[in-house]
Amino acid sequence: MITSLDSFQSPFFIGIAGSGMSALAQYLKGNGKNVSGSDRFFKPGEYNDIKSKLEEEGIRCYVQDGQGITGETDLVVASTAVEDTVTEMIKAKQLNIPVIRRAELLALIAKSKKTIAIGGTSGKSTTSAMLFDILEYAGLGPGIISGAGLTALIKKGKIGNAKVGTGEWLVIEADESDGSIVQYHPEIGVLLNVDKDHKEIETLMEIFSTFRQNSNVFIVNRSNALAKGLSQDVRHDFSPDTEVEAGYKASGFEQKGLNISFKVNGVPFELKLLGRHNMENAIASAAVANYLGVDLAACADALKNYEGIYRRHKVLGNKNGVWVIDDFAHNPVKCAAAIKACQPVASKVIAWFQPHGYGPTKFLRNDFVKELSEALRPDDEIWMSEIFYAGGTAKKSISAGDLVSDLRKMDKPAFFVPDRKEFLKNVRPHLTGDCVILLMGARDPSLEDFAKSVWNEL
Repeated sequence: MITSLDSFQSPFFIGIAGSGMSALAQYLKGNGKNVSGSDRFFKPGEYNDIKSKLEEEGIRCYVQDGQGITGETDLVVASTAVEDTVTEMIKAKQLNIPVIRRAELLALIAKSKKTIAIGGTSGKSTTSAMLFDILEYAGLGPGIISGAGLTALIKKGKIGNAKVGTGEWLVIEADESDGSIVQYHPEIGVLLNVDKDHKEIETLMEIFSTFRQNSNVFIVNRSNALAKGLSQDVRHDFSPDTEVEAGYKASGFEQKGLNISFKVNGVPFELKLLGRHNMENAIASAAVANYLGVDLAACADALKNYEGIYRRHKVLGNKNGVWVIDDFAHNPVKCAAAIKACQPVASKVIAWFQPHGYGPTKFLRNDFVKELSEALRPDDEIWMSEIFYAGGTAKKSISAGDLVSDLRKMDKPAFFVPDRKEFLKNVRPHLTGDCVILLMGARDPSLEDFAKSVWNEL
């Protein structure tokens, strides 16, 4: 039975290329484990960047055919998407090797450290990265397990979503989409917001209520009505609204081009980022750090050098007055926030979006239409390509074109280009000398290359 990190030495990860899985694999390797894994994206003789970076860390990688599971393997870790019918799951059971899911392993890791768990439907990765930077700047030697790579770590040739710290604190991104957040018992739990995403609000509130109960200290965003209802102590909470009672308040928000500035309890902050939502993420990270004894001025100094995370408003550049920005936004609130964050940059925003998953898109159809329609200015536009299909048994009972039709019925400038390869050709006549092309989407590993192709061919 697997009860702690000492219960195994040679874990094997099925689906190791996923952001959540690769982070855990690297963390265990950094703790002296003999780590190996496979992924369906690994093909014989075909280069894979994640595979290469994992192997550079000393993690053995295999194609997903079962060969990587051997007599040495004493634990198999499977991502949520891996079904029991996968060859390696069958082999693990035949060899009587214990099998646990990603969330169970993260819970074991969290139990081994003093953990800060960042929860909420938006902003988890960014807030985790900001807090990590602050704590590292303050000399606390934190560790991190995130759902996205930190640019500062990526620049060092790493995947960037995990680091084993030298200190007692570990920052983790706690996911509510699969309900796994309820398995963690952190020293500090943080709730950024509660918005409809993967689940209905009622279900989310039940999950986040358990998260609150499991946290020794709980810090919430009091400007979010649902999060506010779970407050434990207003003195520890934060708010981007000065009219809302909270221990940490932001004021004086300004965005000038690609930079934002504001004050937290009177202390000035400046970040090389876009959008009010990033002010909220910064307040959250500062509130936690200050609770741990880090001066707010030190928090501000640390965040001046914050370099961001993978595909979060990544600015590819400007050609002839056209900015190209790549972003991970994928739910209604995130997409709306991403669009609004780009509006101070140019007089026109052309947002392109590739929804992921037929089920999620159908579930959130009305929410997407509402949030996007409210975010667009008169001259802004929304373009969509067909829903990303990752395989499996999903019913293709909806199209991205359906969302576009809904928006057009509301007299919004919405356009459907089923094949994203045709996007740039079709959008060219809509470009001006002062606009932003904002590319949004998640889960599809080729989105980064798509953004680069748009930039290169612009």
